[in-house]
Amino acid sequence: MIRELAYLGVGSPRYEEWLTYGTTVLGCALAARGEDGAVRLRVDDAVHRITVRPGEQDELLYTGWAFTSEVELAAYVDRLRLGGIEVTQGTAEECRDRGVAVMSWVTDPWGARLEFVAGQHRRPGTFWPGRQLSGFVADDFGLGHVVLIVPDLAAADAFYADVLGFTLSDRVDEEHMKVRFYHCNGRHHSLAVAQVPGKVGFNHLMLEVKSLDDVGTGLDLARAAGVPVLRGLGRHTNDLMTSFYMATPSSFQIEYGHGGIIVDDLTWIAATNDRPSLWGHELTEAGRATPPGILHDVEAVLA
Repeated sequence: MIRELAYLGVGSPRYEEWLTYGTTVLGCALAARGEDGAVRLRVDDAVHRITVRPGEQDELLYTGWAFTSEVELAAYVDRLRLGGIEVTQGTAEECRDRGVAVMSWVTDPWGARLEFVAGQHRRPGTFWPGRQLSGFVADDFGLGHVVLIVPDLAAADAFYADVLGFTLSDRVDEEHMKVRFYHCNGRHHSLAVAQVPGKVGFNHLMLEVKSLDDVGTGLDLARAAGVPVLRGLGRHTNDLMTSFYMATPSSFQIEYGHGGIIVDDLTWIAATNDRPSLWGHELTEAGRATPPGILHDVEAVLA
């Protein structure tokens, strides 16, 4: 089964701004740039985890999901194909670009590309943060988590849970927010889907740091750099992450947090929460004026 969120790629006309934003605010390290000039960032010993490519508009290009071995990946692909899912083999060029040995990919019902990979390239002992930082919670837990925007939560659950095999962690179900959270390792969730009728897109990437002081320092640095803070410091009800949300140069948001809980499938029971946060996470003026990530009309995407 899927082991972790290995990487993601976005396109953006402001990709160059990630050279500074990714290092001095987020604390990532720069990796070698892509052949197209893409900015690549590291959070651990993986060769790169975040890729921001030149693009005419802000868009999520792909998410990468890693398996423990090529054998497990091949068995998973066979199961998808037997279930009637169209699976495409990644090219050698795509594998080199992503820094993996093998890749296959599918699209979800609204065109989002999910890449399934094995053999992610690593350089042990070579990660140094871009600023003073105790480090990221990554390695065996993967990059962090992503929250995708979907027009139909039931259809998304049928695809991501029933077809792809993500395990439900829990739900947030309130009048103006309906979200499903899924895990694939001990991290409370590596994927979430949030319902926005008529829209598809990408809300945020979560990066978890090893110290609460790193979160506070990140908040100070974001403010000093003029980066809009969209939701203030708070603690979530489900994964107990203490975090804040900030804008990126490319429309989606970064949740920057510490202290997420670990789930154990032997004992974990999926629950429903009627609010997303125990305290805090108040929407700021900048947050009220900012769309909730990269958004596209579903009709235009599927046309």
